Amino acid sequence: MILVLWDIDRTLVYTGDIDRRVYKETFTSVVGRPPTALPARGTGVTMPLAVRELLRANDVPEQSVERLADRIVAELPERLAAHRELLAKDGIIMPGAVAALAAVQQSEHLIATVVTGNLRGSAETKLSALGLIGYLDTAIGGYASDNPHRPALVRIAQDRAAEKHGGRFSRDNTVIVGDSLEDVRTGLEGGARVIAIASGTTTDRQLRAAGAQHVLPDLTSASTLLRLIDQVQAL
Repeated sequence: MILVLWDIDRTLVYTGDIDRRVYKETFTSVVGRPPTALPARGTGVTMPLAVRELLRANDVPEQSVERLADRIVAELPERLAAHRELLAKDGIIMPGAVAALAAVQQSEHLIATVVTGNLRGSAETKLSALGLIGYLDTAIGGYASDNPHRPALVRIAQDRAAEKHGGRFSRDNTVIVGDSLEDVRTGLEGGARVIAIASGTTTDRQLRAAGAQHVLPDLTSASTLLRLIDQVQAL
């Protein structure tokens, strides 16, 4: 068995500025004023860390950062869920994502879930709004709500998969499919091979230099993706 850990944003879906809109709304609600700076796009940083960066970038006193960050993180999934119709209307499924997800799901030796910088509620809202959640076993995924340190999410997903399916999952039979330098770092430090997809803000060259074992331009060749996934045990 091979555990396939999908990233979400810019790998499977693109939701434009909806996340940034939610950050702005939640910051304003909790802090009492609108932010003048918002998190950078496409970095792959987990939501709890992005929230702390957001607070510091907007001159919130350091002694208040942790308290306010906890409140914002707690509110983010519900606020995103309130924009479900907007996600369904304006969100974009990345080229080839549906066929690639289906191909992995239909392969009996592959177990598909997610490892993402999103909180679990936010991840499931995005996937369900765009009709992709049925391709993934989100119950065994790793989320920023489990741990803000993204590499730690690999072990969390591996342990959940092992508990459900038996066996043991390690670097030799786990692969991350993602688009950012954080996805590459997550695999290298967390214990997974990395198939990088140059569909986000990071180039093919940057992904390879960071240590990705393979880089694809997009997900439009499901057969190529399956072949590379099956090669992880030989690396």
